[in-house]
Amino acid sequence: MNVGKEKPLQGLGLGIIPARFASTRFPGKPLVDIAGKSMIQRVYEQASKSKSLSKIVVATDDERIADEVKRFGGEFVITSPHHQSGTDRCAEVIEQLPGFDIVINIQGDEPFIEPTQIDLLTTCFAEKKVQLATLIKVIADQESIYNPNSPKVVVDVNGRAMYFSRSPIPFIRNGEPGVWAEKHQFYKHIGIYGYRTEALKAITKLPPSSLEIAESLEQLRWIENGFYIQTKITDLETIAIDSPEDLLKLNKFLDALKSD
Repeated sequence: MNVGKEKPLQGLGLGIIPARFASTRFPGKPLVDIAGKSMIQRVYEQASKSKSLSKIVVATDDERIADEVKRFGGEFVITSPHHQSGTDRCAEVIEQLPGFDIVINIQGDEPFIEPTQIDLLTTCFAEKKVQLATLIKVIADQESIYNPNSPKVVVDVNGRAMYFSRSPIPFIRNGEPGVWAEKHQFYKHIGIYGYRTEALKAITKLPPSSLEIAESLEQLRWIENGFYIQTKITDLETIAIDSPEDLLKLNKFLDALKSD
């Protein structure tokens, strides 16, 4: 497979940014300040640069986040506080905003997401048979292979995901762990999803599966129930803010840029 550089599908879909206030590891994360703008504003502005989305909304269950989106001129949809995942929140949004064939689920904690990644993901849907899609990236360092917080994925010759795991996959039988990256091409999962609307409705009606529960990866529920997930390779890295420590590191990075 080659890193996708296909022409974006113009104005194809609905971009949804799920955002909740009550995060266990980082409460109020969407509202934290990053170099003078809130996290949710930065994500929204980056997503707005995509050529393949005709509308972008923030899906939230919290009035404080809704007020912030309103302040910077964005659009939002109030959703239930009981959703277990961003996918579930997206499914509620399409009930309120019908008429879109493609939905892109944009992570609300990636303030510098590249709009070209969104456009790359939407190219998967140029094939009518594709119902679910996501991005993957080549793993170049040994540490990421063994990091359980960085899910790995194996794909078939057509780029369809065969399995996702927090463990290193595949297992390299004839090689010491320290040289696995030299023995095989490993891929990590980039957590942005695309769905056909009907597929999104279907997967959110499925009960949690045994593989999903074991790995705590919701996409395994879809695979286990017979859905396939098309992937495209991105050569761009994402910067996710999962904890206050991540934000501190990011602010130090931004301060260094300003001083140059």
